[in-house]
Amino acid sequence: MKNFSNVFVVDDDLVFHFIMKKLFAKTNINVKTSYFFNGNEAIDNLKNNIDQENSVPDLILLDINMPVCDGWQFLDEFKKLKQYLKKEIMVYLVSSSNDLSDLNKSKEYENEIQQYYNKPMTIESFQNIFAA
Repeated sequence: MKNFSNVFVVDDDLVFHFIMKKLFAKTNINVKTSYFFNGNEAIDNLKNNIDQENSVPDLILLDINMPVCDGWQFLDEFKKLKQYLKKEIMVYLVSSSNDLSDLNKSKEYENEIQQYYNKPMTIESFQNIFAA
């Protein structure tokens, strides 16, 4: 099991938030989980807590298509912040988009993204993220 203690879920869909809560409960994965509805909320949280290692996530589950600040805009800002972070943060894209252009664009962020998962998130893919 990977040692994640703090997870950010960045997605504008309340149903996805609900599903993630159920998956955490069903798999007995106990982590501090923060939910954000767009990339700006998550970036602001990172900036405000950049010196507080316990408040910065170990893992970010990131949607692509969101209002205000989408996943790509988040990743652009995240790239700039990475140098100031005191720990490595793993980012997994979790999107309903199976558009080839999104899959290709994700390759531009290969230093930021661990993997691209399609929604709906299955228990198997969820467990794969947290597996050793």
